[in-house]
Amino acid sequence: MTLSISLTVNGVRTDVAIDDPRVTLLDLLRERLHLTGTKKGCDRGQCGACTVLVDGRRINSCLALAVSHDGAEVLTIEGLASGDRLHPVQAAFIDNDGFQCGFCTPGQIMSAIGLIAEAETGDDPERIREAMSGNLCRCGAHVGIIEAVLDARNRLAEDERRTA
Repeated sequence: MTLSISLTVNGVRTDVAIDDPRVTLLDLLRERLHLTGTKKGCDRGQCGACTVLVDGRRINSCLALAVSHDGAEVLTIEGLASGDRLHPVQAAFIDNDGFQCGFCTPGQIMSAIGLIAEAETGDDPERIREAMSGNLCRCGAHVGIIEAVLDARNRLAEDERRTA
């Protein structure tokens, strides 16, 4: 039985035929759409390496069935930069050494974008740390990650003030 779903991935509408209804959003992105920035870490929803935004909310794509997101808007790490211009969160991660090996970085960045949009942590590092606790970094770059989120939050607020 083949199912057809439609997703808007990084701003581009994509129609996909799915042969197995058990295909996860992560596997669809990586294997069918060749968007390999989203990483398969634990494949159990415990590490956050697979974090993407679906309809503006951060989710672990390894736990999400692709068919359950028919019609959704999906944003992956590949959809952030605009040409050579990095998204402010990407730039903040670089400027604040928010990564070491880089494996978890795409999920960390996507989670940070969702977290900032949720606007529930303010500038409290402990609240940010708690809200980012679903994204693990085995290298121990958490201090840089928290600083990057704080910096990105300020950058985005400044950008918003300039355009208002």
